Amino acid sequence: MAIHRLSGLTQLRQSFAALLSGQAALAFLPALTLLAFWIGGEMALIAASAALPLLFLAGQRFSGNSQAHQDALGGILQRSAFEELTEQVFQTAHSRGRLSATCFIALEGLDQIIERHDQTAADTVLRQSGERLQGALRDDDLIGKMGEARFAVCTAPVRQLDLELCIQLAGRLQSALEKPFFVDGVTIYLTASVGFCLNTRTPGGDGAAWLAAAATALRSAQRRGPSSIRAFSDQMRRETESRAERREEVAQALDSGQIQPWFQPQISTDTGQITGFEALARWNHPVQGMIPPSDFLPAVEEAGLLERLAEVMMYHAFAALKAWDGSGTVVPQIGVNFAGGELANPRLIDKITWELDRFDLPPDRLAIEVLETVVASTADDVITRNINALRKLGCRIDLDDFGTGHASIASIRRFSVSRIKIDRSFVMKADRDPDQQRMISAILTMAERLGIETLAEGVETVGEHVLLAQLGCDHVQGFGIARPMPFEQTLDWIARHNAKLQDVPRIMNGRAT
Repeated sequence: MAIHRLSGLTQLRQSFAALLSGQAALAFLPALTLLAFWIGGEMALIAASAALPLLFLAGQRFSGNSQAHQDALGGILQRSAFEELTEQVFQTAHSRGRLSATCFIALEGLDQIIERHDQTAADTVLRQSGERLQGALRDDDLIGKMGEARFAVCTAPVRQLDLELCIQLAGRLQSALEKPFFVDGVTIYLTASVGFCLNTRTPGGDGAAWLAAAATALRSAQRRGPSSIRAFSDQMRRETESRAERREEVAQALDSGQIQPWFQPQISTDTGQITGFEALARWNHPVQGMIPPSDFLPAVEEAGLLERLAEVMMYHAFAALKAWDGSGTVVPQIGVNFAGGELANPRLIDKITWELDRFDLPPDRLAIEVLETVVASTADDVITRNINALRKLGCRIDLDDFGTGHASIASIRRFSVSRIKIDRSFVMKADRDPDQQRMISAILTMAERLGIETLAEGVETVGEHVLLAQLGCDHVQGFGIARPMPFEQTLDWIARHNAKLQDVPRIMNGRAT
């Protein structure tokens, strides 16, 4: 692949390397030593004989450094060389009024290839990916390897290039990478996301800002899901700046107590009594007021503070249990959500055990809420060991958002799930939709056969509540029961709810009617 004009220093170095390390230098070596003897006698001959091999080795070193700009993936540039040449392309395009684009490309699924096959298979896929990118581009376009599973492209400056042509280019690169790979008789599929930026839309005045804009577009594409394409825009820049500010704020909020759990009750469909609460993170911002979880939880994850959030939630959840106990209120358990990253912490069991001992609480008062997607997709032995260890400790394991992932019956049994929480997408309008009713019935039948309790999330109407009770769902939770509330409001709500139960007639072994 041809490379655009190099800097003057690079050209001089390469010329020097070619002069000293090529075959011509070897051909002239006898003549040079003879010339040295003719001019300076024996001393000059000795000096030339010592110096010329050193010069030849220096030429080889310069030549080697020049070759080191290219990666082992057959002509793909290393990051430093790619960034240097992209800067030159940017300045050339700017000075001549030409158009160019940079693309950042992420291969998605490489980790799974390493897990299912080995590193050699992944290396083969990366090499073939580089070859496919070269085949989809012109000879004077640049390709760089920017990470373990990331490539970047910088197109040669041209007179005409617009958003539509860039989208077509991105689609061509994506299609080339998503064709099946054949490695040792095995067919491997990957997806690729692409972010790109035209040089005329660069938020800064150099190649580094240009590449950063393409990387921002790639991150935006990946947030939309696998195999996505996004173009950089000013809105992305503003969102990126906003997320950076949010990450800084969220760290302070965790330390200052602005982020705390609110509690949503769960009740029995059989007796109407409270069977637990779920602790849900809420951020009471001193200026902006209540910030919804959808706005700040991604910032917590991006800032690497999920573990800190879990600590905060667990502390306040256990404090709430002790306060309820102290008031004589019966709350059997509390649910705390744990993400995959937290469940992969080797010290998780010790931390939870320490907190339970600190508050003098038995393990069965804590329900570990795990997303179904974590159970369905995890191949992490640490996660498996942690969940099973928590179950053996006595904690309950709740499978959250059931129905949104692909957890198998084997996974449910492997993780010793205590209860499945039926996702609200199945509950919505179930009292009026026969298809929803059939889906819920199938889930409840499966759970009954496995001896697992059930809870329906997102119950908003009396009709949904009644239907779920009739179908045999054990517990319900949702706005139709109560919205999440700060701890200070829970005691009054519990008192009002229990007062209502006193007025309900009891028949058939205590069932509320």
